[in-house]
Amino acid sequence: MLPLLKTMRPRQWVKNAFVFAPLVFDGRLENLSTRVASTVLAFVLLCAMSSAVYLMNDLADLESDRQHPIKKNRPLPAGQLNQGVARGAAVALAVGSLAAGFTFSTTGFGLILLTYFTIQVAYTFYIKHIVLLDVMAVASGFVLRVGAGVAVIEVARFSPWLYVCTALGALFLALGKRRHELVLLGRGAGTHRAILDAYTLEFVDRLIGIVTTSALVAYGLYTFLAEGLPANHSMMLTIPVIMYMLFRLLYVMMVEGEGGAPEEILLQDRPLQFALLLWCVMVVLFLYVLN
Repeated sequence: MLPLLKTMRPRQWVKNAFVFAPLVFDGRLENLSTRVASTVLAFVLLCAMSSAVYLMNDLADLESDRQHPIKKNRPLPAGQLNQGVARGAAVALAVGSLAAGFTFSTTGFGLILLTYFTIQVAYTFYIKHIVLLDVMAVASGFVLRVGAGVAVIEVARFSPWLYVCTALGALFLALGKRRHELVLLGRGAGTHRAILDAYTLEFVDRLIGIVTTSALVAYGLYTFLAEGLPANHSMMLTIPVIMYMLFRLLYVMMVEGEGGAPEEILLQDRPLQFALLLWCVMVVLFLYVLN
């Protein structure tokens, strides 16, 4: 059971916390207990579905992972987890989460869950071999997580600008992961993941620069133009915090040579954790106390 749980990537479930964004940014306290319960259930089902996808990915990439300096230590390529058990768990988690998703709350949530699974299957067997579309497919998963949060509660003031910010932030992390792979694997990167032959470090760094700038602009526009925010534009005070978090991630990626696992950075980097906590406190303060 321990190798199976490890392959399900519980540390990466933190990504599914994006489903809580609509609950927070809608800025309403009425029916809070019902809305929180619905969002928590959506989070659990997203965790089950994402674990099914991780199992599927490891099964599909078994041979290439055995040649990877880090991934070879995962339970499947290391021979610690039976492939039949992994397949059975992947099917059970995917079918179970989809069945629960279509019976829970609205049909919209079930459709989003199905769309997420379809894109991930397409990514595993096809899209991950297409330059640029591979990172865009990864980013789409985060946007769908936010959409799932919108689908399970009745939102009134959730701004579409947050979809744009989410997409750009996710692209930033996906490109950072590609950059880390290029640096880690060097000239032999393509032998471990063929799509890496289509990227160069200079090209990825240029893309990261474009996405970073776009993300800052999009978030700035959100704080000024979105409906339901404080009329005194106090949300603009969170812009420097977002800027620092992006700069800190760039520092970790380009100076410390990390970025292969964004969730690990979040769980280990104290300055980034402090900045994220500060941003969360400011958002709650501006939306619920001073609004």
